[in-house]
Amino acid sequence: MGVDPHPGLLAQWGLEDTAASLEYFAFTVLDACGDVSAALKPQVALFERHGSAGLAVLEKFQAKAAQQDVLVVADAKRGDIGSTMAAYADAWLGEASPLATDSVTLSPYLGFESLRPALDLASKNQRGTFVLALTSNPEGRSVQHIGGPEKSVAGSIVQAAQRENESSAWQNMGPCGLVIGATVGQALSKLNIDLSTFNGPILSPGYGAQGASAEDLYRIFEGIERQVLVNSSRGVLSAGPHRSSLRDAAQRAAEELDSASR
Repeated sequence: MGVDPHPGLLAQWGLEDTAASLEYFAFTVLDACGDVSAALKPQVALFERHGSAGLAVLEKFQAKAAQQDVLVVADAKRGDIGSTMAAYADAWLGEASPLATDSVTLSPYLGFESLRPALDLASKNQRGTFVLALTSNPEGRSVQHIGGPEKSVAGSIVQAAQRENESSAWQNMGPCGLVIGATVGQALSKLNIDLSTFNGPILSPGYGAQGASAEDLYRIFEGIERQVLVNSSRGVLSAGPHRSSLRDAAQRAAEELDSASR
């Protein structure tokens, strides 16, 4: 479940565009959907736009989710180099930071190894990462598809993530996940990217309001479905602000995904 307090959604819920509204929105989603979702994915930028008050809401939200044993994917898309990347890693994956949570999204487009501080800290602290590989936005193709079927940028990121997981001692999947959009269509096959042996989780946004169907997901991720964390945001959030309506919408989405597998 995405936790995306867009100004338009706040207005749709009858809320003002304030930090207090963020808190009501986020905690309503947690209370309604936390126990019927595999994880909650707050969009960090939508909290950051309210400055320190918005980040304080995010800290409280992530703390309460942890108390309720609800997994959180902080959608921060952090990526930098050297000591700056180490600081980002400490913020989202360290033991002492109030923002630290179960996993965080990362951008590898300063080079996959620029993420090393976050990759190492995630493994050390039993947390996870999701590295942008093949995203749903049309602009992503101008970078991610470079190199074509033999040496695409996206393919190199997938390979690097697989090597990262192979070097870890985790019992099941490794801590380095990927972000692959549900609306990428035939891009995986066109770029000759084989996910059949990928040994980590895959976060797939784009289901529901962004246009991807349950059938699309099963077609794109055939054979590795159990590794895919499907994200729905507006498709469920637009059912708010009533908790019962949000919960019903989340359960319908889960049922749709389940029925498409049969």
